[in-house]
This record gives sequence, C-alpha cells and structure tokens, in this order.
Amino acid sequence: MTTRRSFLKKAGGSVALATVTPAVMTAAAPVESTKAPGEDLFKLGMAGYTFVHFNLDQALEMMKKTDVHYLCIKDFHLPLNSTPEQIAAFHEKLAQSGVTGYAVGPIYMKKTEDVDNAFAYAKRVGVKLIIGVPNTELLPYVDKKVKEYDFRFAIHNHGPDIALYPNAVSIYSAIKDLDPRIGFCFDMGHDKRNGDDPVADLQTYAKRIFDIHLKNVTAATKEGKTCELGRGVIDIPAFVDMLRKVKYNGSCSLEYEKDMKDPLAGIAESVGYFKGVCDATRKRKS
Repeated sequence: MTTRRSFLKKAGGSVALATVTPAVMTAAAPVESTKAPGEDLFKLGMAGYTFVHFNLDQALEMMKKTDVHYLCIKDFHLPLNSTPEQIAAFHEKLAQSGVTGYAVGPIYMKKTEDVDNAFAYAKRVGVKLIIGVPNTELLPYVDKKVKEYDFRFAIHNHGPDIALYPNAVSIYSAIKDLDPRIGFCFDMGHDKRNGDDPVADLQTYAKRIFDIHLKNVTAATKEGKTCELGRGVIDIPAFVDMLRKVKYNGSCSLEYEKDMKDPLAGIAESVGYFKGVCDATRKRKS
C-alpha cells in the first residue's frame, strides 16, 4: 500500500513547475494579505540566501519558473547602503516578476551601528520585518529600536554550527522579557540538526515566530545537510498540520542550500512537494 509520505511526494511533484500568471504586487504588500475561504493563512516564499550565487534577474527567473512570489531580501541583491532610487528600481524589477519583497535579512549585528543601519535600511526598503542575528548584548538596544520603529525583529537560529542562538530555546530565553515584536525566524532544518523537534518547537513558540526558513535535512545531527524538501528526516506533512493548528500567518520561505550553483531542479521539486502536501492535507481535512 502506498504510504502517506510517498503519496504526498507524488502529489507534490505534479505541481512543481505549474505556470501561473500572477497579479503584479506592490513592493511593500504584507505577507498576510487577504486569503480566499479555504486557503492557508501562511504563504510560500524564498529566502534570498538560496540565490547567493545568482544576480537578481536570475533569481527572479527561477522564482517565476517555480511559481513563488515572496522574497526575503538579502543584501547581496540590495546592499545596505542602497539609495532610494536603487530601492525603487529594485522593487520595480520585483513587481514586473510578480514578486513582493516582504522582509530583509538575515543581517548580522555586532555593534549598535549595525542595528541602526539595519532598521534604517528596512525603513528605506519599505518592509516592517527584519531577520537579524544580533550579539546578545545588543538585545536591549534592539528592543529600543523595535519600539521606535514599530517593526518586528526575527532572530535566526543556526543549529550546532554557531554558538549564538543554536536553537529555539536559546532565542526564547534571550527575548522572553523583551518587546513581543522581537521573535524568531525559525530555521526548521537547523532546529532538527540541533537534535530538536521542529513540529513541537513550532507549537511551543508559535506566538513569537514571525518567519520560517523552510527546509529539510538528511540527519538530525550536525552532519545533516539540506536536501530536497520531501527527502529528509523532518515530517513535512506534520509540520504543515502544525502551521494550521497554530494559525501561522507569515511566510514559509524555502532556503535551499544544496547544489547552490545549480539549484533550480531541487527548488522546483521542493516547491512542488510543499504545494502538494498543502493541497493533499487540506483535502484530507475537508
């Protein structure tokens, strides 16, 4: 008998390269836009780091081919010192591809000047969500800037590779008494590589999770590597079920770190799988 997991893989593959002509979106449109009845609250996006070896035009072409319309902006595509004119041109290029830049980052912050620059940059870009990795001693200053700008600030966990914010509990311990607009960019793959349970952590910290780096990994250890979304050790259907249970309404942005100089096939498979899982589990519920 076909297992639930293999069925969902097959369901996802059929839509990997679906072609849809999207409406042009405004540059600063929120991820949490109006949804039709029965649609999920969360959206599928792309983490900009996926395209570290590609220019913006190439990245947008891959997004067009895989029917993804939300991008977390990295500074190698839009530098931190970009002028208003450069930012306007950047957003125009995104709009022509039906893509919305919904956040910036991750941005690493080692001094207060880095925090100042990140908030000023996000304001110029026209987004109200910063993905950041600030040194812990800077958190009181981040708290001050969040209040000043009324932005959300999501701290990225990096698993066993980096001592700073290795897992969800390390982030929560550092921010639990700070402004509730300071939360997580939850990297579910790094969470699993740290030996934790991404589904359980999503449920535990849902109120402070503002962004998700969608990925799967080959092992629940430091040696685990990013793989196609349907091929790893994380139970993606269970994760999708939990997204709905906690009413997550942000972006699930695919961060595909395999074959990074030739990632299109893996991106397409992963996008198709995720859409297939969402569709199949939605129909199961109904």
